[in-house]
Amino acid sequence: MGRRIKKLKKIRIHREGTDTLIYSVLAIGLVAYLLYHFVDNKIPFWSFALIFGAAWLVVLNFYRCPIRYFEGDTERVVVAPADGKIVVIEEVMENEYFHEKRLMISIFMSLFNVHANWFPVDGKVKKVVHKDGNYHKAWLPKASEENEHADVLITTPEGEDILCRQIAGAMARRIVTYAKPGEECYIDEHLGFIKLGSRVDVFLPIGSEVCVKMGQSTTGDLTVLAKLPAL
Repeated sequence: MGRRIKKLKKIRIHREGTDTLIYSVLAIGLVAYLLYHFVDNKIPFWSFALIFGAAWLVVLNFYRCPIRYFEGDTERVVVAPADGKIVVIEEVMENEYFHEKRLMISIFMSLFNVHANWFPVDGKVKKVVHKDGNYHKAWLPKASEENEHADVLITTPEGEDILCRQIAGAMARRIVTYAKPGEECYIDEHLGFIKLGSRVDVFLPIGSEVCVKMGQSTTGDLTVLAKLPAL
């Protein structure tokens, strides 16, 4: 697609978590101050500080926004759109967009993973659709179709259409999608964000070469999931 355009912001904490982190640390600090200065016994202060301090660090890790660059050739390459673990590699019948069998690769994100999502391929955004739904546990097979999700359909430079689906889980109740129809997209750019444990599915053409295995950990924007078949 010609020279790749970098539109990344040099940020380390994702913008989706800025308010949450600021307000929570202020609240924790206020309660800790009151416990320290107005309660003679310091056990409540130290218990509160340790428990909520650790919880805040978990949330901080959750909202990390690492700046990553894929170093290899991106032609026909599909990279992981998220940090997490491979929970599905199978051929499925996709009746919503393709009306044919597709290779589905799914990544489950736990609370301890970065929850920023990246574009899995270079290309052009063809369609973005958000659908309301249930909040089943994200790793269940039915979650892909029945849970609330956002679909991003992308056409690669070679003319292949692939689908990237952001899926809300039992705890994840907010999906944010930055992709807009008609815009060019590139590996290394953020596609969106999902708050709390969730999942991302990628639907690829049959014949794609799978480069990961079940249970494998993935690093968003760096792990190669598959290579698209030559036309």
